[in-house]
Amino acid sequence: MDLSRPLLHTLQACALTCLLAVDAKAQTADADAVARGAYLARAGDCVSCHTAQGGQPFAGGLRMDTPFGYLLTPNITPDAATGIGSWSADEFYRALHQGVNKRGQDMFPVMPFDFYTRVTRQDSDAIFAYLRSIAPVKNAVVVNHLRFPFNQRWSMAVWRELYFSEGSFKPDPGKSAAWNRGAYLVEGLGHCSACHSPRNALGGIEKDKAYTGATIDGWFALNLTSDLHTGLGSWTAEQIATYLKTGAVAGKTTALGPMAEVVKNSTSYLNDADLAAMGAYLKDLPANSTLRQGKPVPDPTRAAGASLYLDHCAGCHQAGGRGIPGVFPPLAGNGVVLAPDPADILKVVLLGVPAQGKYVPMPGFASQLSDQQVADLANYVRGSWGNTVAANTTAAMSARMRAAAGRYALAPSSRVFHHTTHMGYPAPPIAVIDATARMPGNRLH
Repeated sequence: MDLSRPLLHTLQACALTCLLAVDAKAQTADADAVARGAYLARAGDCVSCHTAQGGQPFAGGLRMDTPFGYLLTPNITPDAATGIGSWSADEFYRALHQGVNKRGQDMFPVMPFDFYTRVTRQDSDAIFAYLRSIAPVKNAVVVNHLRFPFNQRWSMAVWRELYFSEGSFKPDPGKSAAWNRGAYLVEGLGHCSACHSPRNALGGIEKDKAYTGATIDGWFALNLTSDLHTGLGSWTAEQIATYLKTGAVAGKTTALGPMAEVVKNSTSYLNDADLAAMGAYLKDLPANSTLRQGKPVPDPTRAAGASLYLDHCAGCHQAGGRGIPGVFPPLAGNGVVLAPDPADILKVVLLGVPAQGKYVPMPGFASQLSDQQVADLANYVRGSWGNTVAANTTAAMSARMRAAAGRYALAPSSRVFHHTTHMGYPAPPIAVIDATARMPGNRLH
């Protein structure tokens, strides 16, 4: 009896079983990498910048204004002709880590490679795997619309020499695992300092003023240091995590402008452990605010502001600016009110805020108040009830804000209608006034 044939069949069956098991394991590993990459892409908020108004997710085309002209964000779907379909994982990592594109050219720092350089190779590969898994979109984008000489790639050599240091994140052995995880997310994928730090004339972050607040898209990104007056000094790490998750903290403030978009598209998707880690790290930032104001200079228009507050605001926000919990937000100690740049409060006074949940709508006063009255009211609120911001709001600022708002339709269905929220109101899920996100301001990401 020939036993070789059954034995051969058995060996073949075993080999096939092993191959199928290996293939199943590889597919599971690929699926895990894609899922992890989707989460990390949320942490990096890739979709917000790489999705044009009314466009397909990740297909690019969003206009990014800078002091040097503007750029359109590239298509990062896996379309071979117009996206990153022909890129390798090595090329993608080089873009994040070194700021060099597929053609070997220096990238413009609107792409925050100066933060993404800290991202690990493993995380970069996971993000790449996720982007390769989404539907390809054919959308050719002409990225570069900067003015000469800033539109020349060689000009980036100077910027890189001055402001870019390549290097992956290195944990601090003297800190906890949670603190280091928070540092990795805040300083790397989250690139928080890109918006919350002032920049110099060349678009480089002023390192000695990191996280002390900056203007972006006409909004003021608040101070994230532990400064008690203008920063997060009076916040707990838990409150910071809640704010990142929901966009609102009772008695504190609510996400406004571009930050509302960050919460909607990014931080609201992060797990509790990562949010707690980010809160722990941000809470540990030293109080290094150059934006803190002393006692306000006496303002001759204060009486006018007080009268305007009593006529238009006190009925809801109460005497002393204390508000009514869950109904009307407080104005005393509110971070938006205390921001050195009055852009946010001007927009709220002029344009109002829609109703959301149990919070009643706030009407806009653009049709009732003159620019001088708007400025007087803002200065009064910013200098009352313990608020100690100098009276730096002017009628000219209000006029510019009013003119910018008038140039655009107030479309509730627009991309930015969901951006605007009043100081303590939860961020509306779909809407705010489109004009607010398109008002003058720099967005050098």
